[in-house]
Amino acid sequence: MTTRDAAARELAGAQEDVALVPWPRGVSRKASLTIGQVVETLAKEFPAITVSKVRYLEDQELVSPTRTASGYRKYSPADVARLRFVLQRQRDTFAPLRVIGDELRALDAGHEPAPSRSARVVASEGRVVDVGNRPAVPASDLCDLTGADLETLERFTRLGLVTPDLAGYFPSRCIQVVSLLLQLEGCGIDVRTLRAVRTGAERSADIIDQTVTSQHSRRRAGDAERAAARSAELGELFADLHREMLRVSLHNLNRR
Repeated sequence: MTTRDAAARELAGAQEDVALVPWPRGVSRKASLTIGQVVETLAKEFPAITVSKVRYLEDQELVSPTRTASGYRKYSPADVARLRFVLQRQRDTFAPLRVIGDELRALDAGHEPAPSRSARVVASEGRVVDVGNRPAVPASDLCDLTGADLETLERFTRLGLVTPDLAGYFPSRCIQVVSLLLQLEGCGIDVRTLRAVRTGAERSADIIDQTVTSQHSRRRAGDAERAAARSAELGELFADLHREMLRVSLHNLNRR
């Protein structure tokens, strides 16, 4: 074996070893932080973070703290960096946890992190539409971002599937809602029947709100943020439950 071959094998072995180390690499993995200390660290950037939120992200397999012999969680600086990545992606891109999980698995496999981008599109008039962190968008931007025309958007509004505010602005979340409505309509679904889906979502939201209100005060700004974080966590669980129940129902139909 030549010196060049030996060097190449050594480099390949080193790269393979690096790929086996979960992201982020080069960050201490000494597990010395309690869950309370992790929350205190992240709260400076994410005021709504809670112990239950961190535990929920663990349940979703987005972070894997070390367990002591007594069963207590211990986190490393690498775990904190991983949690920060998840929270930033949720805040800045509205990405669902399953998508963030895919991104983390790509990072674990050695791929470079993709730059954080907000939704951007060139509209028909040539202007660039950038959602950024805007909580709401006008109808024209919503159409450009989804491919819907104003007539279709007005039809969805009349059916109560999306609702603008008094100024005619739609919540940014409606971008995904309208996109899904268009896909379902393209598959032959009569969107008028989907009002039942919105009604079910609103009933779930009421249940979540009643639960959170009974558990958390909202008198102070920090209380309101914690309540909002808890609502988001429960919303994820409700969405997962609905998806699994739908799968069971479809399975039962297909067995007939």
